[in-house]
Amino acid sequence: MYPLPDLAGRTVLVTGTTSGLGLALSGALAGAGARVLMAARDTNRGQLAAERAGGELVLLDLADLSSVRSAALEIRERTGDRLDVLVNNAGVAMGPRAETTDGFELQIGTNHLGPAALTWLLMPALRAAGDREQPSRVVTTTSLGHRTGRLDVDDLHWRARRYSPNAAYGASKLANLLFAAELDRRLRLAGDPVLSVAAHPGMTESSLLANSFRRGGRGAWKGHVYGLLDRWLVQPVEQGIGPQLAAATGPVHGGDHIGPSGPGEMHGPPGPARRSTAAQDPVLAGRLWHVTAAATGITPDPGRTV
Repeated sequence: MYPLPDLAGRTVLVTGTTSGLGLALSGALAGAGARVLMAARDTNRGQLAAERAGGELVLLDLADLSSVRSAALEIRERTGDRLDVLVNNAGVAMGPRAETTDGFELQIGTNHLGPAALTWLLMPALRAAGDREQPSRVVTTTSLGHRTGRLDVDDLHWRARRYSPNAAYGASKLANLLFAAELDRRLRLAGDPVLSVAAHPGMTESSLLANSFRRGGRGAWKGHVYGLLDRWLVQPVEQGIGPQLAAATGPVHGGDHIGPSGPGEMHGPPGPARRSTAAQDPVLAGRLWHVTAAATGITPDPGRTV
């Protein structure tokens, strides 16, 4: 596992913590001394996970903006408005077409719009906790799937195009990298003591795909197949969390993207990760920022830069 510094006195929020990467991340961070708030949408599973990892449960459903607002308010109150690290880890992948509570396509809503809204709402707490010597951090979790992603900011919810689960997933993961980059640009211009860093776990054992199919209520056999592939073809979750741990606690710069350093960025210790050409498009990143604000109805933070 990635070696962690002493995190005593630091507060971390991790989303998507009932299993897989989020549960392992929470346990590792708590084991290093951090106070870990573990966000989950299911009370029973979330409480069991929090007890197992040594964290504190926060109820949060990223597919419901009212839940995002309520959770952000609770987090700011419980932390005294000081949050050192936000790890946007939760996500869904390639299930049948579905919509969030707010009518967003499920993958872009859960993987991008919800986390972006949460990040903006928690920025005052992140800003208050950081300083020049030790900035606070926002870690946005993306995936290798972003490389095939194509993002149509005028049709985020696939209403004018034929829906493709794979394409929608790739678009949401591309959105993650574009958001992380634009957040970094604006934080730098504002001079805020907060770093925006992206990370991906490569090919790591996870319940993400299987859970997504089960949540959709169809294609259970596909969930079973993906569950088997998780176990047969990928690295253990204890290794897969390395890039996220490095992004959250290691020596990084704002705008970094971290992933496994092995062949194809599928396995191995954390190292610099590459971005697709689309993920490096500043114009697309800026357009997504504004479209995200309009869709969520939340004022971006930092919002005083252009």
